[in-house]
Amino acid sequence: MTYEVPEVAVLVSRVRAEEKRLFEALERRSVPWVQLDARTLRGSAHPGRPRPLPVVLNREISHTRACYGAELLEAAGHEVVNSAAATALCGDKWRTSVALARAGLPTPRTVLALTPEAALDALDELGGPAVIKPLVGSWGRLVTRIMDRAAAEAVLEYVAALPSPQSHVVYVQELVEKPGRDIRVGVAGGEVIGAVYRRSDGWRTNVARGAHVELCEDAEEFGPLALAAAQAVGARIAGVDLIEDADGRPQVLEVNAGLEFSGLQRALGERTSVADALIDVVLGRRRW
Repeated sequence: MTYEVPEVAVLVSRVRAEEKRLFEALERRSVPWVQLDARTLRGSAHPGRPRPLPVVLNREISHTRACYGAELLEAAGHEVVNSAAATALCGDKWRTSVALARAGLPTPRTVLALTPEAALDALDELGGPAVIKPLVGSWGRLVTRIMDRAAAEAVLEYVAALPSPQSHVVYVQELVEKPGRDIRVGVAGGEVIGAVYRRSDGWRTNVARGAHVELCEDAEEFGPLALAAAQAVGARIAGVDLIEDADGRPQVLEVNAGLEFSGLQRALGERTSVADALIDVVLGRRRW
């Protein structure tokens, strides 16, 4: 549905069940809205400033298009949720780690090596099992667990052969032996929507990789840390991934600017609408 003067625009190229829920939430409230297809979006570095401009909810699945789409729309005078700066920061694991550390939040020990050769030294310095992750990526793809130096040498030999210079920059993080689960906390406008445990028989607990999701009834236990993490990266909407160490203390693993909430919604059932919480942020009813 399109309107001459929409109040909300949703930037998205691939409409999933989550986006359909968001569209339905807008329709229920009779909010004029329009869908912007990121694959056809273009703009000028010297745009005009027509008024009124809709607030844009950024649901673009491609990280590159999400970042540049947000920058393009902000340059045209739109307010974008999340902002271009927050989207870019959350999409880069190293920059996220730095922002969390500067905020004094507990995170696994992390090292950035600018070459595969330097990464071997970084792994030695960390000691023990570690994880190598791509700087940009999601759903647990290309994440490799390193248990010994022989495995590290094999993985980094492959990394060195990749054609992209960015691929040669290696993000190394200590492997935290979690209790078969991690915690995903949904944050919207300075409030916790809810939290779920993600459980898996393997060491990766991504829902995209088949992890089982169950409601975390004690979401308020993890709320302050999740909210602090979202604020540290400037994300008004976020999926904050926490991991518990051997002593049960939570640490921040990642902050996702594009909150994928199907698993969270299934766990919450009818008690809370995640889509409505996100639309509240866009409409200014949840301010942070």
